[in-house]
Amino acid sequence: MAEEVDLDLVVISPNQAPPVAKILNYGKYKYELEKKAKEAKKKQHVIDIKEVKVRYKIDTHDYEVRLKSIRKFISQGNKVKIVVMLRGREMQHSALAIDLANRFIADLASDPVVVEKKPMVEGRNVTVWLAPQN
Repeated sequence: MAEEVDLDLVVISPNQAPPVAKILNYGKYKYELEKKAKEAKKKQHVIDIKEVKVRYKIDTHDYEVRLKSIRKFISQGNKVKIVVMLRGREMQHSALAIDLANRFIADLASDPVVVEKKPMVEGRNVTVWLAPQN
């Protein structure tokens, strides 16, 4: 039947009994499958991890700029890693760095944000992981 209409016989699911086959133009079928896959890939959003680095002695304006960028990253659907860097003797003031990280969390409480990892000291840094709420 496929040869009569100058088309191809394509087996759709060979594992069934009886196997399912269609008579169609295979080149066109393959093209449409590629087109659907390409379209699905366009609509897909890859979640990135954005990193915001600050020092614990941050000024108010700098803090607000970082807060604004964190809000922008979260609204785009990306995860955010906030790193409060400590150098040399600043390690003694790790409590102040944790307070700053908690201040970021408190100021972002009104936004749709989930805290994935609470503020914790990792080496010479205090890190917090934030993610957008689903």
